[in-house]
Amino acid sequence: MNSNLKDKITAWEPAAVWSESGDGLFTIPAERFHDLARRLHDEGFDFLRSLTGMDWGEEGFGVVYHLEATATGENVVLRTLTADRENPVLPSVCDLWKTAELNEREVFDYFGVRFLNHPDMRRLFLRDDWVGYPLRKDYDPSLNPLRMSNEVSKDSTASYELMPDGSIIRKRNVLFEEEEYVINIGPQHPATHGVLRFRVSLEGEIIRKLDAHCGYIHRGIEKMCEELTYPQTLALTDRLDYLGASQNRHALCMCIEKGLGVEVSDRVKYIRTIMDELQRIDSHLLFFSCLCMDMGALTAFFYGFRDREKILDILEQTTGGRLIQTYNTIGGVQADIHPEFVRKTKEFIAYMRPKLREYHEVFTGNVIAQERLKGTGVLTRRDAISFGATGGTGRASGWACDVRKRHPYAAYDKVQFNEVLFTEGDCFARYMVRMREIEESMNIIEQLIDNIPEGEYQLKMKPVIRIPEGTYYSAVEGSRGEFGVFIESRGDKYPYRMKFRSTGLPLVACLDTIARGAKIADLIAIGGTLDYVVPDIDR
Repeated sequence: MNSNLKDKITAWEPAAVWSESGDGLFTIPAERFHDLARRLHDEGFDFLRSLTGMDWGEEGFGVVYHLEATATGENVVLRTLTADRENPVLPSVCDLWKTAELNEREVFDYFGVRFLNHPDMRRLFLRDDWVGYPLRKDYDPSLNPLRMSNEVSKDSTASYELMPDGSIIRKRNVLFEEEEYVINIGPQHPATHGVLRFRVSLEGEIIRKLDAHCGYIHRGIEKMCEELTYPQTLALTDRLDYLGASQNRHALCMCIEKGLGVEVSDRVKYIRTIMDELQRIDSHLLFFSCLCMDMGALTAFFYGFRDREKILDILEQTTGGRLIQTYNTIGGVQADIHPEFVRKTKEFIAYMRPKLREYHEVFTGNVIAQERLKGTGVLTRRDAISFGATGGTGRASGWACDVRKRHPYAAYDKVQFNEVLFTEGDCFARYMVRMREIEESMNIIEQLIDNIPEGEYQLKMKPVIRIPEGTYYSAVEGSRGEFGVFIESRGDKYPYRMKFRSTGLPLVACLDTIARGAKIADLIAIGGTLDYVVPDIDR
C-alpha cells in the first residue's frame, strides 16, 4: 500500500491501527467501520476482492476485507472485529458492495457473526438445523450427527437493525409470499452444472425472483486446512474446481512462496504459465460443449469433447493426472516437462485453430443460438464490479478485470496478449469472450513454448515449512475469474486460517439480478454462460 493512501485512511479514521506484518492491514473499530468503508467506496474502491471471516480467539470474531480501486489498481486490506463471543455483531457492507451479501451469509454460517442491516441472515451452505458454527476454533463436531431427514425450505428470513438507543431488533423478511408460484430447479438438474438448487418465483413464464441454495457438496475444505501442514493443503485445491486445478494450486503455491520470501526459477514460471493456459483452453472447451448441449446442439457438444481430450492427454503425460493435476509444488513443480511436451503442445495448437472456425460455423453463427443468447441475461459493468463477477463474465460487461494484466505473475509480464472485452453484458457476449480467450491462450503458449529457459524445476525447501506471522493474499486468473488465497499465519507449520476466494460464488450471487424479467427457459442459457462450477462454490 502506498504511503498517500495510508495517510488518507489515518486522517479519515484516527482510530485505525496499521500492522506491517505480512501484506499489512488496518484494524478499524467495528462502530467506525461502515463509515470508513463508505468513504473508501466513494473514493473509488469499488471492487471487494475478498471477504474472510475470522476467529481470533480471546480477541473476538471479525472479518478481513480486501478492496481494490478498479480505476487505479490500488489495494487496501482492512479488518474489523467484536470481542463479544456470545452475540457477535458487525456492520454489513452489502449496501456498498453487492458481493458482500452472500459472503456475509457465509461468515454467519461458519462463525455465527450477525451483520446489522443485512436483509437475509440465513445460513448459506449448512442446514438450518445445524448446531454451532464449524469454523470457530472451539467448535464441537459431535453436535452434528448425520441427518437423513428432508430439510424444509423457509419462505422467510431475518434481519437485524441497530436502534438509536444501542439495542438490536430482529425483523422478519418475506422471501416468497403464499400466493407466489414457486418452482424448484435442482439440486439434481443437467443445466445447473453441478449440485445446485434454485427456487424460482414465476409470473407465467417470467422470472420474478430467484433464491439460490448452496452447500449440497460442501466438504469443509477450509476447516480441514487448519489441521494440515502447508504441503498437505495443496492437494485440496485441486478438488475445488476440476477445470482450474492447476490454476488453483498455482495460487496457493504463490501465496505460500510469498510468505516464505521464495522466488521460483524462470523455468518454473514458464511451465506454470503454459500449464495454466492449457487448463484455460480445457475449461473453455468444456464450457462450449456444455452450453451447446444445453441449447440442444449435440453435434457441437461432441466436437468440443473430442478436442478437449487432446489437452487432457498432454497434461496427463507430464503431470500424471487428467482432471486433477497435482503438479505445482511449493518452490516449483513436481517433475520436469515430458520430452514430448513441447512437440505435442505445438501440434495441438496447429490442430485447434481451424477447429475453432468450425465451431463458429456450427454454433456461433446459428440463428437459433443467436436468438436465444443475444440480449438475454444482461449484466451491467457497474453490477459486475459490485458483485465481484470477474473472469469472462466481467469482461463481457466491459470490465477489464484480468488478474494477468492487473497484477502480473509467473511469466505473464513476458508475453503479449489481448484482454478480450465486450460491452453488451449478455449471454452472447459471455460466450464470445471465452471463445476469443481460447485464441489468446494459444497465442500466450506459442510465445513461451520454444523459449522455456533452462534451470531447476524445484527449489530445495526445508522439511518443515513455517510462514512468518502475518496475513498474505495471492491471486491468479482462473478459468472463471479471480481465484484468491488468503492465509493468516501464526508462525506455525499449520495455517491459522486459509480462505479460498471462490470464482463461482459471485456468479451465483448475480443470478437473481440478471434473471429477473427473463423467461424461465432463458435461465438455462444464463446459467450456462456464467460458467460457474459448484465444487468451487461449496468448498
